[in-house]
Amino acid sequence: MTHFSKVAFSLFLSWSLTGEAFVPSSWTPSRNPVQKDAASPFVTMSRSRASQSPFHQTSRLFMSTRNSTERDFYAILGVGRLADKAAIKAAYRKLAKQYHPDANPGVDTTEKFQELNRAYEVLTDPVLKQKYDRFGERGLGTSAASDAEGSPFGGAGGRGQEVDLGDIFDSFFGGGSSGMGGRNGPRRSGPIVGDDLRFDLQVDFKTAVFGGEEKVRIRHLETCDTCTGSGVKPGSKVSMCTLCNGSGVTVQVTRTPLGNFQTQQTCATCRGTGERVDEYCGTCGGQGVNQKTKQIKVTVPAGVEDGNKLRVRGEGDSGPKGGPAGDLYIFLKVKEDPTFRREGSEIYSDTTVSYLDAILGASIKTPVVDGEVTIKIPAGTQPGQVMRLKGNGAPRLGNADSRGDHYLTINIDIPKDLSKEEENLFKQLKDLRDQKGKRMGSGIFGR
Repeated sequence: MTHFSKVAFSLFLSWSLTGEAFVPSSWTPSRNPVQKDAASPFVTMSRSRASQSPFHQTSRLFMSTRNSTERDFYAILGVGRLADKAAIKAAYRKLAKQYHPDANPGVDTTEKFQELNRAYEVLTDPVLKQKYDRFGERGLGTSAASDAEGSPFGGAGGRGQEVDLGDIFDSFFGGGSSGMGGRNGPRRSGPIVGDDLRFDLQVDFKTAVFGGEEKVRIRHLETCDTCTGSGVKPGSKVSMCTLCNGSGVTVQVTRTPLGNFQTQQTCATCRGTGERVDEYCGTCGGQGVNQKTKQIKVTVPAGVEDGNKLRVRGEGDSGPKGGPAGDLYIFLKVKEDPTFRREGSEIYSDTTVSYLDAILGASIKTPVVDGEVTIKIPAGTQPGQVMRLKGNGAPRLGNADSRGDHYLTINIDIPKDLSKEEENLFKQLKDLRDQKGKRMGSGIFGR
């Protein structure tokens, strides 16, 4: 029987006999900000950090149904009454992440988490679900085990419900469950890859367009120089843990009327490593890593945009046991520019010309992202007319030699106050325009 099967089996037995069950909860939140979901208080767990947790403690996974009041299990999971098992399971996993007590330090979510487990337990068991749909929670009796027709494990025709702990742990850790000791043997005690880190960097508009170098100061874990990451004081003896025989776990036998059953816990002596150390490193406290602050140079390539991220390899946290460091992810935020707007490799801006230049035409200088260019305003230019300045846009990401275009919107400045002399000149101009219109209206087409 695999490690997880034994744990799930023991959990189910305990729940069947008492209406309650317990599971280890010594999961440690990851420092990896890339994996954190900003919309949820749940923090993705790190396999490496979970495996280094010194002790397993216990918290309730299934809630006791004794003295329970009527509850709407469908509403608790946020699903409709016609939801299938897959939809119920998906809803449960999402909410279990959100309300797990270890994911909410300082907030008591135990009762909510127990309620979710009870709802999941009932709605994924066909017989219990049928009873609940017909009679409500009162029709379930005092415990689900009492519905198993005398069999505490369900069996053929039984009703016992076993939660897939492997699936839950996978959803917490983002993959396999080796960080919890593994399903097929002792937990790993060798080097483990360190966590990735996130750093938010704000760059100005021109740097995003043409690239450049930025200096950033980061705090991360580096391999301890004293013990080279082993966590052991130099010269200290390392031997196999005699309490767990190198497995990293201890076995506890529980006697019940139905027989003896085994449960596994992290070895308190070796902290799950399977090794016994005479003396840990005093510099790092046996962790193998120390937190340090350093300044690094980050090369920002030309053509990046707001929301792009850069990866700096090996600048994340160093891994335990001398493991390789994770990566540093730089998330870019581009400052707005008062003159230019940008969409990909295209640049947009506005310029204002006098009404006379718009009427008669003119050559003017206008700013572009890399300086200033002279352009010709055609005679008769209209307000809002857009001119295309080919090749004056931003470089394309990954191909800095290729640039987009600059689109210039022409605004025309029309004076509000005219002198008497200017007013007379405009009246004369108006008369000339009127006379020209009359002449054009006469003749064969004007009759």
